[in-house]
Amino acid sequence: MKTIEERLQEHKQIMSTVKAPSELEGRLRSALENVPVKQRNKNRAVTWIASSAAALLLMVGAYQYPAFAYYGGKLFNTAELSSLNFDELAEQGYGQTVNQSKTLDDGTVITINGVIADDNGLLMYYTIDRPAGSIYDDNGSFRYNVNKIQGFLTDSVPKEGGGNHSKDETHYEGVQKFYPVSPFSRTLTVTFSEWLDNGERASYPISFNFEANRAMKSLLKQDISKSVSVDQGTVYYDSITASPTSTIVKGHYKMDYEGYPRFDGTTKLYVNGTEVKSWGMRSDSFAEKGIPGFELEFDVLPTDKVETVELVLKDFPGYQKVDKAISLASPSDQSIKIGNEMLWIRSVTKTDAGYDVVIARKQFTVLDTENLSVQAGGIVVPVSSISSSRPWDLKNGNILWEQTYSFNTKEKPEFLLLDGFHYIKTYDKKVSIPVGVKK
Repeated sequence: MKTIEERLQEHKQIMSTVKAPSELEGRLRSALENVPVKQRNKNRAVTWIASSAAALLLMVGAYQYPAFAYYGGKLFNTAELSSLNFDELAEQGYGQTVNQSKTLDDGTVITINGVIADDNGLLMYYTIDRPAGSIYDDNGSFRYNVNKIQGFLTDSVPKEGGGNHSKDETHYEGVQKFYPVSPFSRTLTVTFSEWLDNGERASYPISFNFEANRAMKSLLKQDISKSVSVDQGTVYYDSITASPTSTIVKGHYKMDYEGYPRFDGTTKLYVNGTEVKSWGMRSDSFAEKGIPGFELEFDVLPTDKVETVELVLKDFPGYQKVDKAISLASPSDQSIKIGNEMLWIRSVTKTDAGYDVVIARKQFTVLDTENLSVQAGGIVVPVSSISSSRPWDLKNGNILWEQTYSFNTKEKPEFLLLDGFHYIKTYDKKVSIPVGVKK
């Protein structure tokens, strides 16, 4: 049988073609248009867009640290374990083998193959085998789901997950990542569910003995307790936990307004000066205090000799105040510089109801419209309606976004009165973390 090292090399070239999802830009734009700041759900499960790549990221968690750090730092820039399953890992002595199955009424077999656990979560490897002549997703790709895992002091929901079908679609291999489970649990029960053809939902609990002594402990666990000031509040970094499956940084916000920031911002992690790959951000509220929190997930540490750890807040929502009225006397497509950002007054046009002013800006710039108005004939006239944003293609590789602002006035507007606007501001503020490595 081929070793894991050989399988890695064999599939490295194939998986190097994985690309970012094409719909990402659309999702960001949609989030931008949702102007009110709303608190997000702490326990919302995140579906991985690149399910194969994400599932295989979790599989590497079976390695003990020295080997894992090598693969994580040297080879695991893309998902290169596409054909490895838990049996292959178990044959080389990694992880807790479970092999607990449940056969459904129609002959479908759900099997929990094995689990890996550490301070950042539990990874469950499972398979679903449909009877001959049927396919896995004959009732839609979400026919089967993994709902939760329970045990003593444990009631954990999924973080994320994914997997792959066989060519004939009768066999599915999946990996599900849960929030951490209690090491005091001796028995864990995973609940699978299925949407039946009649529209009803059936649940299938599967229990297995959990061997906590096999759970890999954190390699680095450190309180940070440092903060970075931003335009409308403060970003607090509370703790970092590094394990053989991932590196988690937790923190919270204290903003001048209620709820979460308009945009997440970008925080980068550097270990010994090397950037660690980010796997995204989740909301993580402090339920007992109602404080909006966040959880950043990064790849495994690239080395077992940690000398320096740094967090860098690259960018975050900023707010630019506008202290002077903006002239509307000669609208054109030329930019108006306000602070470090630009606005474009494209046109001022008379309508049956009054005047329309078309304003263009960058994609992630949002005008503060609460007191937006114009001065016309010596009178301040508030905005009456605002259109949806639409692209303005500059034909030079750049696209701006414009909106029409309508004002009920018979006099031609002379000045635009604007309190300010929100935008993505570059901060580049560094937080150094004194750490000691736990082995």
